Amino acid sequence: MSPAQWDLPPELCCRPMAFVALTGLDVVYNAVHRAIWDAFCANRRADRVPISFKVLPGDHEYPKCRTKRTSYEWYIPKGILKTGWMNKHLNLVPALVVLFYELDWDEPQWKEKQSECATKVEIVRTSLQGRNTKVAVVLIQKKTPLPPGEDVMASERAAALCNACDLSGKSLFVLPHTDHLVGYIIRLENAFYEHAQTYYYTEIRRVKSHKEFLNKTTHQLLFVRHQFKTAFFSELKQDTQNALKYYRAAYSLIHELRTHETNILEIKTMAGFINYKICRLCFQHNTPLDAIAQFRKHIDLCKKKIGSAELAFEHAAWMSKQFQYFGDLFDEAIKLGLTAIQTQNPGFYYQQAAHYAQERKRLAFQLCGGPEANLGYPAPDPLETPTGILDFYGQRAWRQGHQISTCFKLVSQELIIALLSNAVAQFKKYKCPRMKSRLMVQMGEEYYHTKDYAKALKLLDYVMCDYRTERWWGLLTSILGTALRCSYLMAQVKDYVSYSMELVGRASMLREDQKSRIQKNVAKVLKNEPPEAEPDCDPSAVKAAQALWNERGSQASGEDLILEVQDSVPFVQCKARFLHPSFHLDVPVQLHVFLLTDSPHPVRFSKLCVSLSNQDYNQYCVVDSLGQAPAQEDMCLVPGRTHRYSFRFVARPEDVGKKIEITGVDLMLGSENGRCIFLNWRGGGGDAASSHEALQATRSFKRRGRLPENEVDWDTVSIQASTMIISRVPRISVQLHHEPPALNNEMYCMMVTIQSHEDIVARDLKLTAGLKPGQDANLSHTTHVTLDGSKMCDDSHRALLPDIPMGDLQPQEKPLSIRCSTTGPRIFLVHVAYTVDTCIEGRDIVCKCHKFEHLEHVFVDVPFLLMTDILSMSPWPLHLVTSELQLAPTMAAVDQPASQVEEVVLQTGESASECFCLTCPPVHHGTTGVASGQYVMSWKRKSANATIPVVNTVITLPHVAVETIPLYVHADLPSFGRVRESLPVKYHIQNRTAIVQEVEMSVEPSDAFMFSGLKQVRLRILPGTEQDMLYNFYPLMAGYQMLPLLNINLLRLPAVSGQLLRRFLPSLQSIYVPQYKPVYITQVAACRVSFYY
Repeated sequence: MSPAQWDLPPELCCRPMAFVALTGLDVVYNAVHRAIWDAFCANRRADRVPISFKVLPGDHEYPKCRTKRTSYEWYIPKGILKTGWMNKHLNLVPALVVLFYELDWDEPQWKEKQSECATKVEIVRTSLQGRNTKVAVVLIQKKTPLPPGEDVMASERAAALCNACDLSGKSLFVLPHTDHLVGYIIRLENAFYEHAQTYYYTEIRRVKSHKEFLNKTTHQLLFVRHQFKTAFFSELKQDTQNALKYYRAAYSLIHELRTHETNILEIKTMAGFINYKICRLCFQHNTPLDAIAQFRKHIDLCKKKIGSAELAFEHAAWMSKQFQYFGDLFDEAIKLGLTAIQTQNPGFYYQQAAHYAQERKRLAFQLCGGPEANLGYPAPDPLETPTGILDFYGQRAWRQGHQISTCFKLVSQELIIALLSNAVAQFKKYKCPRMKSRLMVQMGEEYYHTKDYAKALKLLDYVMCDYRTERWWGLLTSILGTALRCSYLMAQVKDYVSYSMELVGRASMLREDQKSRIQKNVAKVLKNEPPEAEPDCDPSAVKAAQALWNERGSQASGEDLILEVQDSVPFVQCKARFLHPSFHLDVPVQLHVFLLTDSPHPVRFSKLCVSLSNQDYNQYCVVDSLGQAPAQEDMCLVPGRTHRYSFRFVARPEDVGKKIEITGVDLMLGSENGRCIFLNWRGGGGDAASSHEALQATRSFKRRGRLPENEVDWDTVSIQASTMIISRVPRISVQLHHEPPALNNEMYCMMVTIQSHEDIVARDLKLTAGLKPGQDANLSHTTHVTLDGSKMCDDSHRALLPDIPMGDLQPQEKPLSIRCSTTGPRIFLVHVAYTVDTCIEGRDIVCKCHKFEHLEHVFVDVPFLLMTDILSMSPWPLHLVTSELQLAPTMAAVDQPASQVEEVVLQTGESASECFCLTCPPVHHGTTGVASGQYVMSWKRKSANATIPVVNTVITLPHVAVETIPLYVHADLPSFGRVRESLPVKYHIQNRTAIVQEVEMSVEPSDAFMFSGLKQVRLRILPGTEQDMLYNFYPLMAGYQMLPLLNINLLRLPAVSGQLLRRFLPSLQSIYVPQYKPVYITQVAACRVSFYY
């Protein structure tokens, strides 16, 4: 049976809609009729009633109605459902025939027109004789009719026309051809839909009436047929709930039928039809679990109904189609909004459909003996029906011989590949990578069987990476075997050698004899000889492949192939490492390369070269069969033995401070006389399996046996792909002599002593001294360094003196004078560089050696506090003579500021503080920041003579940002409260704007206080006035407690937050409720200036 026979008929898959025939419309030559037809069928929105319209001529012959059976006593049905029944009721037998006739109420020739209309109605009724199809008449009129009851002539003539045509009043309609044509059409559609509903309801009752004449002995098929027809008519009636009920009943009845060889195909076919309808309606009703349960039940009931063993391939084809169509339904429901999950998605059903399609191919091959089998069926077919269509669904013309002989032609690989492709797309969508990889392997195998080797190789190569990463070596071996056959049949030399090397390697699960055969084939390829054919290949394809290999061999003279083996598992392993993470410039760089082969036979190579990030060193890292250094036995890799190749070179002075990396390792197999294949490892080597093997080796507790001295344990070798070239170790000493700390503005002396321990003269000595770069940028402007300590440093002196020439290195001292105009820690740098000549492995190089020694906002008219903190960091006592606050014009003092630290002596680590209360007068509009002024501090050492002048340190006070506030809030409250005693608090709210402010205030409850007063209030404050709010708080807990939070909102200024206004309340509305006397400890920093409210 062909796959087309298993395709569901289109009338089963479509959405059943009521069929309404339109007659009397000339849509070709009459523009008005064409406009009416376009309004019915063009641009139908989803909200319009589901009706299928078709224009038919007035004398159209409808299918004849068979004579109604009055008794089923001797009737034996021949099948369940006729092949043309669904199409007949969808497209041939209308539920309503509508006659369009152009007739106005004021038509002068009314009698003649009325008679002509009645004649046309009678013709339609005659063609529908025996059917319950409704007939309606639509009068196309040029004028808009008057409202009902106002046009007496229209009422009289309408009644007369209904009598003449034998129509009820509900079957006569008027269609004015005006600008609102679409609106009238929609109203007509709704009326037509009601008539169609009545027709299908009548048909359902007619089918149900047959049930009383049936018996379950001889009429089992009719029970199924009538339930299916009832369900289908319910769908046409858009009663999907009842349709689902009848379909379920039909499905139960069909599995009660007695099955035998002659009807099993028909039963399965109809069961598939009904199951499709049930699942579709379940998805439509948004009950996907019911659909899935129904489909599982369907498969469980039908999967064992195979029938004849010779027709098992036909059953597999039917099963494949069942899964495919359910997957289509599932996918369609998802596109309409259904949510699927990773463990339940259409991909699983497409996968099963592909599985049964493959099973069908296998069974057909087993039955036919191969696609080339010829059973010699006679031509022409003696059992062929004249129309090619049987009377009932699922019945056959008894031509199994024809089916078997053509089964291979009809089971195309494209069908299996399409199903697998759909499944892959679904698993990719729902993030199921392993399922996707598995199905892609199956697709590759199907492409291989169709001899499309290029596509097969592309798919298989794509999934190999996943199986290598997850270490599925058995699966990888199977995939590599198929890929190897594809590459052989296409004569792809590079792919063939790559897959062969991996199949010979340690990850392959092949037997030793198979690995040996593959390695010998690789050796033949290297000699430009065609390899032996791979087993299980198509003989005809092998002949074509041998011709391709011979052609490749004649064109491959001197051909070089490069194989990237980092992401595979080849039969040669490589690890490269530098002996140390860093090398001094005067020490040769040493590099080792370790090679290990897992092949059955030894592997001989022609060249080994290491590529470094600095290509100038590559010439020193080569092992070549043409060179003198390596012996011939060193160019042969013995299986299971670790081979080590050592390289060394001298780094160049310009690479000091740079990293040298191994960018790649290349191993050349073959010779120039044949093919040369380069195995390339990126970085320091390793492959897809080496990282996991190294991890397993570190975790293993297995005791390793002792190896001979010249051999190396492969598992103990690690990759070290980079090294750093560092300068030669300097052989000088640098000592610094000074007496810290340095005081502010004094000339601080630091003595640098340099002494050489080199065996030869150190030349070009250069000294760099001063402030170390990378610190605060302000320190470079306040630190000055000079070599002349007799003069005071000024701003012209630099903070760092670079590259001071000192000549040849002799023991010497150099004084530095440093002046710092600000306090704070500083890191000084002393850098000595020199040049010395040395010889490394017969090469003279110049080494440059060096040595290091690392010696904010205020508000207008709102008082705020300026606090200065002075911390003595001097090791000697300091005498504070006096201090002075010099305010800028933009600042004003609340009281007369006076020095509060006059004649104070500070010991090391002691501090002194001053506090001034200031305000900021109103500023010009647009001004955001104002200067505060200066703070002048006069001091000297306590031990200094009276003649020593006083040092005046001037500290510029920071600028402050100034803002204006519309509302000023402050509070009057005691300094402390007592538990369970009243605590009065008064809030003063002052309006500082020129408009009336509406203020909304609320007090949030607190666990630490009870209170009395207005919890929430809204009030108005006039410009420039103040409003008082009094609250009595009752403390419940001792200690520092937050007062209940006061929320203030300005309704006319919503941008002003209540948090901003609460800043003016003392200590964030906190108060101390004592149980003991509090002690305040303040830590201050040197010259710290703070602003407080």
